[in-house]
Amino acid sequence: MQRRIRLGMVGGGQGAFIGAVHRMAARIDDQYELVAGALSSDPQRARESGTALHLAPERCYSDYQAMAQAESARTDGVEAVAIVTPNHLHAPVATAFLEAGIHVICDKPLAISLAEGQALAALAQRKHLLFALTHTYSGYPLLRHARAMVEAGEIGELRLVQVEYSQDWLADAIAAGGMAEGNWHNDPQQAGFGGTLLDVGVHAYHLAQFVSGQTPEQLLAELSTFVPHRTLDDHVQVMLRYANGARGTLWASQVATGCENTVRLRLFGSKAQLDFDQEEPNALWFTPQGGNRQLLRPGRVHSAAAAHATRVPAGHPEGYLQAFAQLYLDAAIAIRALQAGKPLPAQARWLPTADDGVAGLAFAEAVLRSHRQGAAWTSLAS
Repeated sequence: MQRRIRLGMVGGGQGAFIGAVHRMAARIDDQYELVAGALSSDPQRARESGTALHLAPERCYSDYQAMAQAESARTDGVEAVAIVTPNHLHAPVATAFLEAGIHVICDKPLAISLAEGQALAALAQRKHLLFALTHTYSGYPLLRHARAMVEAGEIGELRLVQVEYSQDWLADAIAAGGMAEGNWHNDPQQAGFGGTLLDVGVHAYHLAQFVSGQTPEQLLAELSTFVPHRTLDDHVQVMLRYANGARGTLWASQVATGCENTVRLRLFGSKAQLDFDQEEPNALWFTPQGGNRQLLRPGRVHSAAAAHATRVPAGHPEGYLQAFAQLYLDAAIAIRALQAGKPLPAQARWLPTADDGVAGLAFAEAVLRSHRQGAAWTSLAS
């Protein structure tokens, strides 16, 4: 009988939002069992957080390196680890577990520099281990259906790409010295070289690339910091040029007043347009050239890609947690294939990996180069 995959977690202790999201996502399809964690670097908080999650006391660690070593030595040790720490720890934590022979499921961004990200991708490949990256929005059934439609040529030749990720949670004034205690997003030592750029800009970039199937060759970018006393950017705007002649725009903001979590993608082809807004994730709008706007719904669209990511009958909304769970399900499929020495099943082929993370960091570093050059056109390959 197939058993659950033994999962560990680094970060995500009491009060941490994204750690709880990962744990819920991992349980939705019942493919994982959380058995160990280094949920905090503070020993007491690590124990309390682990106890609250019913972990055995001896498997509540306060040091991720000790956890990697101890778990790799156990016959019942973790087979995969979820990394839900601030950005600067992604690379060192992932490296420790990959070196210990343990699969990795990591929050984005992959790392805080392109060089770090490339090293991680190379290490995962050398060790023949899975490195999954949680670009959540690629798990929505309708976005997977949209990608299948693009691949099938239903929108024709791609001409225009418009992608947006807008929030307002950083729009308020802050005191001199940074942000609220415990919020690391304004600290370059923890967040990396980008604020909004690395937090949500890479999400927008991945989404456009995921659905369109195309990578821009050049970009022109400007970073802005609207709120006084903020160290890192809180707004990003980018123009994109594609090899086939298509053009695109990307903007990401965390000071867009009144926006909760708008992640919108519009693709315009020679035959049709696709329009998706993740705040209404059960609606994909398809408009053929010269025709009427058509509403596509999960459970009513017919593609293997959408079916694989749909859990409930038509008319029952699926949302963020289910999209997140889709990545964990695909990761479980990939891990079991690797453990059995089999090729990756087609079902899991759209799981974001370290390669996607490298692409996101290449984009982010190109944005920074363009901005520093006075918003000059910049090659992503530079």
